[in-house]
Amino acid sequence: MTIQELIILGKKYLHKDQVMMLLGSILGYDSLELLLHLDENVSDSKIKEFQEKIALLKNKPIQYVIGNVNFYGNIFKVNENVLIPRFETEELVENTINLIKEHFDKPVNIIDLGTGSGCIGITLKKKLPESRVTLLDISNDALKVSRDNALLNKVDVSFIQSDMWNNVYDKYDVIISNPPYIKNDEEIEDIVYNNEPHLALYGGIDGLDIYKKIRNNLENYVNDKFILAMEIGYDEKDDIIKLFSDMKDVSITCKKDLSGRDRMIFVIRDK
Repeated sequence: MTIQELIILGKKYLHKDQVMMLLGSILGYDSLELLLHLDENVSDSKIKEFQEKIALLKNKPIQYVIGNVNFYGNIFKVNENVLIPRFETEELVENTINLIKEHFDKPVNIIDLGTGSGCIGITLKKKLPESRVTLLDISNDALKVSRDNALLNKVDVSFIQSDMWNNVYDKYDVIISNPPYIKNDEEIEDIVYNNEPHLALYGGIDGLDIYKKIRNNLENYVNDKFILAMEIGYDEKDDIIKLFSDMKDVSITCKKDLSGRDRMIFVIRDK
């Protein structure tokens, strides 16, 4: 069979974008390259792999089936031990990079709390190579993935296994986190519920458990001048602002994502 015939076959079961992602990952082409090789014959072993992975996609996210995802222009390995990075998290990283450049004129010390795949901290290290970056997670399985991704992306970062601040002994200029923020009784898509780690999804009865842990003793882990950048649930803005509003000499701002939803909060002390 040719690539074109496989695309036609795949579209009987999947959206075209998924077909292109899956077939490209198997053949080592990106979507544009696939279109340049439509008449190329595909080996029987690759056809079998394509068919087997189509079957898997009935119950699994395509990123787990392929085994990687593109985040901020870089490839990151993902599996069932880590959350699949979303586009909103790319927006968090972009905004944080801009704030770092605005408020600091020196290399910064950064910690990524609940790092998962490591996509946030590793991306910051690649964009700000003079910075020091630490990746923290409570899950050793998640840290294994982030270590693999640090090697894959050729960056030198540090790792801490910890339930938030328990094993942290340094102070930071920048703290960034995409914590679990889904309420325990909130309904989510079956494909997410059945595949992605609940540890990285659910944030307690009100969705705020990890934000409260971040706030607890936060002053012990930040320098006089700092940026705290957090992704939030679309309906959690007021509660999270209230949680950090007792801090002295800080500004708290909320930014919307490209869909117009309140999705990022930045707590900044610049002195």
